[in-house]
Amino acid sequence: MSRINVLFIGFMLFSLFFGAGNLIFPPLLGWESGDNFGPAITGFLITGVLLPFMAVMAVALEDNGLISMGSRVHHIFGIVFAIIIYLSIGAFYGIPRASSVAYELGFQQIFKIDDRFGIFVFSLIFFTITYLISLNPKKIVNRIGQYLTPLLLLVLAVLVIQSFMTFENVSTPAAGKYASAPLVTGILEGYFTMDAVAALAFGIVIINALKDKGAASKKELVKGTLVSALVAGTGLVAVYFSLGWIGRVIPGETSFQNGAEILTSASGILFVTSGNILFGLIVMLACLTTCVGLINACSSFFNEIYPRLSYSRYVTIFVIIGLLVSNLGLNMILHVAVPLLSFIYPIAIMLIVLSLLEHITGKSKTMFQLAVAVTAFYALYEALVSIGFELEFLTGLLDIAPFFEQGLGWVLPGFLAAMIGYGIDIIKNKPVDESRQNQ
Repeated sequence: MSRINVLFIGFMLFSLFFGAGNLIFPPLLGWESGDNFGPAITGFLITGVLLPFMAVMAVALEDNGLISMGSRVHHIFGIVFAIIIYLSIGAFYGIPRASSVAYELGFQQIFKIDDRFGIFVFSLIFFTITYLISLNPKKIVNRIGQYLTPLLLLVLAVLVIQSFMTFENVSTPAAGKYASAPLVTGILEGYFTMDAVAALAFGIVIINALKDKGAASKKELVKGTLVSALVAGTGLVAVYFSLGWIGRVIPGETSFQNGAEILTSASGILFVTSGNILFGLIVMLACLTTCVGLINACSSFFNEIYPRLSYSRYVTIFVIIGLLVSNLGLNMILHVAVPLLSFIYPIAIMLIVLSLLEHITGKSKTMFQLAVAVTAFYALYEALVSIGFELEFLTGLLDIAPFFEQGLGWVLPGFLAAMIGYGIDIIKNKPVDESRQNQ
């Protein structure tokens, strides 16, 4: 397995992570954080880059990927949770969201078309291109790593370099929570990119790509994944910092609602009439690479657990589902997805962290069971609150946990439960990897 192949796989992983959602978060952070940009972007990179990196490595270290991680709790939970992950971030959310964002923040910036027929025609073209690229998984590394990623980086570089040369760094006060807690606020913003969950799905894409390029042993796969993840992580750090800096230094007193408005404004200031075209091209390329990666990940996963349907048949299924769901519109997709993501994301993070810790502390089934049970309880209640179901007495009880209002109330109780579970297994001194025997 050559170094150049690992480099291209790293480029591919970068593109898979760098979707439109990641494109619009950093500029808003830069604009709101002002003089506190340093600690704010540091917090963002912790959860927007480090956590997905940990997720990719956790999948690479497992013999059966995400299913093995979940099977520490119970083998049925491992399979069911893996299916929920792939369906939620893939077919019913991530894939149609990529198309919808590409249309609303990309295509519309160029052509100013806004009607149901326009959405349908665009999504039809978008998913046709996605289908053709995704059809042969062995060529995805070449198509994304060698062509789409460099093109995306080139277009981004034009905007970023021009911004650094033109805009001045003027002192501005931080706004909102960035004034009092910039690091924590940045951490929460990176958390909402949802890339840690996406990394669980992309892990299988990286493993398969490395195998296709000649990696045979577990050691080669882990080493290749590590290097690829470092390449992708380095690219993400550079791009996130640059995009955040654009928001930090953009001139004017305009009030922005989101990062898309900031980048559109910056493109317009720097390139006048061609600004919208430049921004639209960046968004559509970012969404295309993410959508290709998600379809490849979902198709590969379901082909492994139910091989009676071929990989290409699964690609067709997920492309059709993505096409249909994307025509509901971005707002409807986001509205429906919020409760589901509120439930699965904390559980996914807990599994990632515990799976990596397990290689240091040793295996503990009770640790996984208690930690996931407590985390799932908090996550389920957060999901119910997001759809309007709330019990005041329960909210008052759970609100004791730090960062509960920000949706992170599960963190301290979850890890306390993990410590208790680990202690129980030490005291009992029993076999601690029974979950694998059930597979």
